[in-house]
Amino acid sequence: MKTIIFLLLVSVFAFPLKAQESTGILYGKIFDHSTNQPIPFASVLLVGTGKGIQSDIDGIFRITNLPPQSYQLKVSAIGYNPEIKTDVTVNTAKPTEIDFALKESVLELEGVTITSDYFMKNPFETNSVTSFSYEEIRRAPGGFEDVVRALSVLPGVAQADAGRNDLIVRGGAPSENLYLIDGIPVPNINHFGTQGATGGPLSFINLDFVKETTFSTGGFPVLYGDKLSSVLEINLREGRKDKIGGKATISASQFGLNLEGPLSNSSTFLFSARRSYLDFIFKAAGFGFVPEYYDVLSKYNVAIDTKSSLSFLFVSAFDNVKYFNDTEDQRYDNSTILGSDQIQYATALQYKRLFNNGFYTLSLSRNFVDFNTSQRDSLLNPIFLNKSREGENILKFDLIYKTSKLTELNFGAEAKLIKFKADIYFPPFKTTFGETLPINSVVVNKLYDKYAAYLNYNQMFLQRFTANVGARLDYFDAVTTNYYVSPRFSLSYMLSPLTNINFSAGIFHQFPSYIWLSGDPTNKNLEAIQVNQYVFGFDHRVQEDLLFKNEFYYKGHL
Repeated sequence: MKTIIFLLLVSVFAFPLKAQESTGILYGKIFDHSTNQPIPFASVLLVGTGKGIQSDIDGIFRITNLPPQSYQLKVSAIGYNPEIKTDVTVNTAKPTEIDFALKESVLELEGVTITSDYFMKNPFETNSVTSFSYEEIRRAPGGFEDVVRALSVLPGVAQADAGRNDLIVRGGAPSENLYLIDGIPVPNINHFGTQGATGGPLSFINLDFVKETTFSTGGFPVLYGDKLSSVLEINLREGRKDKIGGKATISASQFGLNLEGPLSNSSTFLFSARRSYLDFIFKAAGFGFVPEYYDVLSKYNVAIDTKSSLSFLFVSAFDNVKYFNDTEDQRYDNSTILGSDQIQYATALQYKRLFNNGFYTLSLSRNFVDFNTSQRDSLLNPIFLNKSREGENILKFDLIYKTSKLTELNFGAEAKLIKFKADIYFPPFKTTFGETLPINSVVVNKLYDKYAAYLNYNQMFLQRFTANVGARLDYFDAVTTNYYVSPRFSLSYMLSPLTNINFSAGIFHQFPSYIWLSGDPTNKNLEAIQVNQYVFGFDHRVQEDLLFKNEFYYKGHL
């Protein structure tokens, strides 16, 4: 009853925030993909409508009085490859924001015509990269509006279990996937996650606030490290700039409230809070356990001036399992369940500065996870208890510098201060002869340091070749060999204006998780896991809006 009243109040609160117009607004920004500099006077065309506009001196465009429907947007500018985005949905509830990162045109081959690009790709990327817009994730079959689950249908990607987001990418393990939110590393973005891994039943990232995602399934560059299989970058949008608005949301497993809008002429915010209602369903069905979860997402952006900006990010999830042991059957059923109560959050402050030929970002972030895992037998005696806390404080710097029209340089470094505490209990083991054998429990309170630096160089030459070469250095003070070097290389050859042949090779390292280092004493002698990976493939533009890609890969764990 309380939940029904809450939803009614939220609906009443959200209703006045919706626009009463019969038409919608479309706006956005057009900028250089490499340098992030705005592109003035770019042409923006609504395909099939005859409507269009030019971006202003700051690369911003705004189209009003649009009937609510889905559109195709084509953007072009002198010196840049044109780009088309489909499924741009305009509605009357709020303005629709869509940004374009145009790639500079570098081809000057005789007889080559630059066509509009439906497929978002960095011209210096030669590897297995797939980008998804918000609308593509929302419509993904079997995705349930989950940014992680939507990836499971991609080639080379599988789920370890149909009910969980434990992704197995090209034969890797669920612990080998890297998550980034606005460039900030986050250990896990799923509710009820497994310690030391990256999966869980469902993601706690609110899809309504996602602008786009980029997923790399192999041969990723040295910008990313300490993972072996994949990189998922999630870019959140900014809040609406015209007025504060919001809506109540409800899905198959949760309900919540979204709010967004301006706080001043130069700042915006996003906020969402969600709660599961599975506990009501489980209680009504008579289950002996009830899972509950909550999550919060907040983002604040402020434009300091035309060249610099500051953003604040906070994401958090609260998970717990309640047990009802009133009957013998319930106690027996619950004895087979490994319950987990978790609190996790990631928060970051990020500064971004543009300069003539590139930009840099400086961020300070913190990740924290509190695990409280337990399992008891049918007499409620403990079988396994684990109370662990993992905290990471991260200082990160990234620089992109375009030295010329054909070359690009990337440099970055990061430092992590880690605090790990664990109290793991195993009861004594009783043999069939009545003997009691003690099992060592684990009590850990450690401070660790991690450091990393990378340098990456991109070069387009002879008008048909694109080379990418780089190296990464990683340091971890808790393993036997502290330093690891990861060189990587990729090469792409444009066989024709419609066909590319790609090759990449690289060494990838991943350090053991903190819980692995705390188990058996021999684990203290662990070293980083190494993977040697080679990828060969080609892509062919069958028609303007149809791309065929095929890849062969070798991935060897050492």
